[in-house]
Amino acid sequence: MSKLVTIYGGSGFVGRYIARRMAREGWRVRVACRRPNEAIFVRPYGVVGQVEPVFCNIRDDDSVRSVMQGADAVVNCVGTFDKGGKNNFDAVQHEGAERIARIAAEEGVSRMVHVSAIGADPKGKSLYAKSKGKGEEAVLEHMPQAVILRPSVIFGPEDAFFNRFASMTRMGPVLPIVGGATKFQPVYVDDVAQAAVKGVLGQAEPGIYELGGPDVMTFRELMQVMLDVIRRRRLVANIPFFAASVIGAVSDLVQSLSLGLIPAQITADQVRSLRQDNVTAEGARGFSDLGISPMSVQAVLPDYLWRFRPSGQYEAIKESAQNLRSQ
Repeated sequence: MSKLVTIYGGSGFVGRYIARRMAREGWRVRVACRRPNEAIFVRPYGVVGQVEPVFCNIRDDDSVRSVMQGADAVVNCVGTFDKGGKNNFDAVQHEGAERIARIAAEEGVSRMVHVSAIGADPKGKSLYAKSKGKGEEAVLEHMPQAVILRPSVIFGPEDAFFNRFASMTRMGPVLPIVGGATKFQPVYVDDVAQAAVKGVLGQAEPGIYELGGPDVMTFRELMQVMLDVIRRRRLVANIPFFAASVIGAVSDLVQSLSLGLIPAQITADQVRSLRQDNVTAEGARGFSDLGISPMSVQAVLPDYLWRFRPSGQYEAIKESAQNLRSQ
């Protein structure tokens, strides 16, 4: 019988790519998520019955254990940007990660891959970084042979980064950002998935890997690349950190008072995170140690941001016609 992997958060942005790759490797894939009825899109990743979405609440021991039984490996790629509510930073990224690793050890699971983030630090300045750091510590405490992946900002067709800012360009001539000089090293989602699969298959040495793409750019430079791709001219306006901190605090308050009905456009914790560069550390293990050549931003963005161009998929045809007229 083929081997089984349980992927916690397997229907999410990163998880679905890992699930698809594991199915191609011939493994049975159990996609653990909160709403399996909304994750049926993962089933065609393999043959009938090979990839199955199942319900799981990572805040509950019994729920985590039930979907792990019989698994040869587990992958945890559950994350959140919500610091409040039941599924907050600590509940998901610290306690949830600890629960998965502890139960994996109790169940005798041989391999674990944990998707964290660059900047993870139990003593970090942001709550997000702290929860990620504590989650890593908990994973290594129970599964010392785990493979931990720390990606920079992840991009791809379903991302909440480039898609969000490209959408904002439709609202006016100004594109506001915070931390325009902060450096990022964007990493393609399928490259992260490839790294995770190597961890599951035992093709990666245990330990921490920092994953960054081939390009290191400032936030402002990334926005300019995006604007070039979508053929729009916008003024990229950088909001100073002191002003952004006030905006974040007010947004947090409004979200709290509205019981979450009015989501924060930017939180105070995100502003703190944006003060730190999001790039791989010098000497850290990364893609090269895994034998992976990461994709560049310029090579991928046109494949999914074309819909934000003024004429969508017809923009290239219009440009071609204009070139013909000018000849």
